[in-house]
Amino acid sequence: MSSRPTRGHRSVALAGVALAALMPAAAIAQSPSPEPVPEGAITVYSGRNEGLVGPIVARFTEVTGIPAVVDYGGTTAKTAQILEEGSASPADVFFSQDAGALQELVSAGLLAPLADETLALVPEGYRAADGTWIGASGRARVAAYSTERLTADQLPGSILEFTDPAWKGRIGWAPTNASLLSHVTAMRSALGEDAARAWLEGIKANEAKVYEGNTQAVEGVANGEVDVALVNHYYLWNLSAAAEAAGETFPVANHYFDAGDIGALVNIAGLGILASTDQPTEAAAFVDFLLSPEAQTYFAERTHEYPLVEGIPTTEGLVPLADLGAPPVGLDQLEDLAGTLALMRELELID
Repeated sequence: MSSRPTRGHRSVALAGVALAALMPAAAIAQSPSPEPVPEGAITVYSGRNEGLVGPIVARFTEVTGIPAVVDYGGTTAKTAQILEEGSASPADVFFSQDAGALQELVSAGLLAPLADETLALVPEGYRAADGTWIGASGRARVAAYSTERLTADQLPGSILEFTDPAWKGRIGWAPTNASLLSHVTAMRSALGEDAARAWLEGIKANEAKVYEGNTQAVEGVANGEVDVALVNHYYLWNLSAAAEAAGETFPVANHYFDAGDIGALVNIAGLGILASTDQPTEAAAFVDFLLSPEAQTYFAERTHEYPLVEGIPTTEGLVPLADLGAPPVGLDQLEDLAGTLALMRELELID
């Protein structure tokens, strides 16, 4: 693999520095040093956890013969890194945990257009309007709740109702998680800055318990630490499967918010090819493989996310994607991650 050009755009680098300055310290710490890149390999920056996607990345190399070196870290951290590196980034592909981070790179002009035949694989709402990123899997925002302490009819129809003092001390969340940050960004876009601020202030006033990640938050529900956790839907499925394998029950269920409510946001884990890549063909092969029937089935069966390519069945028992009633917020409207981080830092919700 040839070396990257040393050119870069100063404005993009400064944007990356500014975003890094706003990031929680925990997010920065998740970004490890990249591995050496063997000849002919592509470099993937991944905001997705290695435990979730490592096997399907390894399968890509088995099927195509193209080595892939993956630099894992938090999505927020990897976004800031790419922004700072600009066109000198060693990354060929960014595998993001959410659409907002990808759109941040679109705004900086750092992603290349994808092929029309690739874009056609995924419905319009789950890819960039300008064709520069595409969803690989879908994830619904939910309130995971204790089935021992709550019944479904006791849960609110709107996520905004969790500011009611009746929920004080009963809510768990992971405020540094990229999906939560994108959800707040969606609130700012759909409801306005004042309404998003008021919701965050209400959650803070209700003394929401802070967890390192969504897995820990859902475990907190099961362990009786909180009654609900604001997370993505698939964490429950993964933890329930593990409990079932151990011959145990997991006393948590997912609550889906009313159709059209901002709480019913459906985000994506998605992919973008860096405009600065010197291996566009190999990078495109990686994107196309993750949209192949094999990879889409992997996301459905192993990570319990929604496959986005038509014809791939979802996990049995999962509410169909078409029935979720996602709010009318375009995923390409979620680019202001820096603004969300600034607001949450101002409210002392993150460090």
